[in-house]
Amino acid sequence: MAIDKLPRMHTAEHLLSAVMRKFYGAPRNIEFHLGEKKTKCDYEPARELSEEDFLRIEIQVNEQIAKDHRVTEELLSRKAAGEFDLWKVPPDEQNIRIVRIGDFDAQPCSGKHVDLTSEIGRFFISSHEKRDDGVVRIRFKVE
Repeated sequence: MAIDKLPRMHTAEHLLSAVMRKFYGAPRNIEFHLGEKKTKCDYEPARELSEEDFLRIEIQVNEQIAKDHRVTEELLSRKAAGEFDLWKVPPDEQNIRIVRIGDFDAQPCSGKHVDLTSEIGRFFISSHEKRDDGVVRIRFKVE
């Protein structure tokens, strides 16, 4: 049975955002468009990224996919979820769904995800650009 493309892309976005946060100083994606054919994410990295950085980002995401992390979720009260960045969560929402990808990432999210990262397939950056405001846009696909 084939796995729906959107949960694969969405879980890959979580991994990409975690890589950008942990290794490139981008606190979170500031814009995100999820699509079946390609997805785009905008980030504000702590420094200008080189071509080698983009190659490394692709490798880092694929390394996490290969680790076959289990993707789980839990509901927390807003108070208990206070350690997380809740900027996308409506202010009146009292139960916050946290999606965990092994011990690599945990973020509030209401979307659909795969059960194991190995279900994502191969991640690759199809294009990237730096905008005038210092924001980096990354477009990616999964195979």
